[in-house]
Amino acid sequence: MHSKLIGFGSPKSSINFYIANRPPIDDYPIMKEHRGLTMGEQEHIVKHTSNHWRKVFNVYAKLLFDWYQLQGRTDLPASWQAYRNLDLFQQHSYEALLFSSPQFDADNTVIHIIAGKTYAAHLNLPPLIWLDSYFAINNEHRLIVAPYPDYRQLSNERIARLIKLMPIHRK
Repeated sequence: MHSKLIGFGSPKSSINFYIANRPPIDDYPIMKEHRGLTMGEQEHIVKHTSNHWRKVFNVYAKLLFDWYQLQGRTDLPASWQAYRNLDLFQQHSYEALLFSSPQFDADNTVIHIIAGKTYAAHLNLPPLIWLDSYFAINNEHRLIVAPYPDYRQLSNERIARLIKLMPIHRK
C-alpha cells in the first residue's frame, strides 16, 4: 500500500524531488498534504529559516530552468530566478518537492530524484547502480540519487551532469 505524498508542488508532477528535511517553521514540520506553494510562500520560508532553504530553492530552480530549456519548453520566464519566483513547486508547475518516501508510478512517467546518498540509504529503494560517489540510477524506475541541493554538493558542474542523467520528459 502506498503512503500519501507530502510536500510542495503539482499533484500532476513529472519530476519529483525527495528531501529528508522540512522547513522548521509554521505547520511544515507536521504537514500531511501535497499542495502547491502559494505566491510569496517560498519567500516567507527563506525569510524565517536559515540560508539553507534559499540554497535549496535556488539550486532546484537552476536545475529545472536549464532542463526545461533543453526539453524545448517555450513558456519559461526569462531567467532561473524568475522561474523560482513564479513557478517553482507551485500548483501549476511540473514538479514537486516531497518529504514523503518515493512512490513509483505504474506507467513510469515520473522522474524521481533523491536529495543525497545519506537520505537514499534510509529509503526502501529499488536496486541502484552507482555511477560514481555522487550519482546513482535505476533506469527502470526513472530514479536518480543526486547530491543534496546545496551549492557545494550540487554545484553547477554537477547540475549539468544531473541534467544529462535525467530521462527525456514524456508528456
